[in-house]
Amino acid sequence: MPDRVPERAKVAVLISGSGTNMAALLYASRAADCPYEIVLVASNNPDAGGLALAAAEGVPTFALPHKGMTRADHDLAMDTAIRQSGAQYVALAGYMRILTPEFVGGWDGHMLNIHPSLLPRYKGLHTHEQAIANGDSHGGCTVHLVTAELDGGPVLGQTPVAVLPGDSAETLAARVLIAEHQLYSRMLARLVTRTRDPDWLLGNVRAAALALPEADEVVSHGMACFGIAKGKKFAYFSRDHHGDGRIALLVKISGPDEQAMLIEQDGARYYRPAYFGDGWIAIRLDLGDTDWDETREWLARSWRAVAPRRLTALMDAADQF
Repeated sequence: MPDRVPERAKVAVLISGSGTNMAALLYASRAADCPYEIVLVASNNPDAGGLALAAAEGVPTFALPHKGMTRADHDLAMDTAIRQSGAQYVALAGYMRILTPEFVGGWDGHMLNIHPSLLPRYKGLHTHEQAIANGDSHGGCTVHLVTAELDGGPVLGQTPVAVLPGDSAETLAARVLIAEHQLYSRMLARLVTRTRDPDWLLGNVRAAALALPEADEVVSHGMACFGIAKGKKFAYFSRDHHGDGRIALLVKISGPDEQAMLIEQDGARYYRPAYFGDGWIAIRLDLGDTDWDETREWLARSWRAVAPRRLTALMDAADQF
């Protein structure tokens, strides 16, 4: 079966005003090699100028005033519209609403925001005034993942912008906005492609594998390999091994029948790893839709297949609590 061709990630952008950062994301998406497309521009302000621009550019729009609605009900309606658009990611671009934890949690790792300061400095409003008042040499902007903590999510990227003599908040803000337009599209592109980035994938596998009791990591056959310390191996991370062009997790299974069943079930995801025999299966990680809960279950099962009884007994006892 041929490899799946990666599709462009679908992104919804939330705005409240003119939408200049939305426009920057939209026009960047028109490049042939851009890994994302804008499928919806939504707002809590029906008069937001960015809605008219998006509509003129052929992008679907959605507007719902928040006045008279509870925050939870408004967030639910926005979330429904986003999901109906098919969006896989949400980019906040001047969306002037504090989001409920439920909304944020539903897009964990898939919602990002741009903020006009070098976080963690100056969360919230009036960032340029604070940078000038405090005599900072630079202001700037930050793209970060959105969490329940205001402007507190993991940083994806930053651009410093020099504070010039005589700068006002307005003049500094104008230069920072140029930096925002450059940074946001790059960080969004990086976020939506990380599901195929070998270093990011290995980091996730490593964290899950080394969380298992007495697991360690070595290099074997040119691959990152995970095993019981001074014991048997239970997983390998294959990165274009033997030039096969694939990134995969290799784990132990029960034997040839299970191997054949998995490959028949989904031949694009599962394959027989060269030189490993019938007791192993390779699981593609570079298809862009890896289920990390399921991956952790595969690792735990493979670990159990090689772990000594003293360790599995401890795990069985822990699982009962």
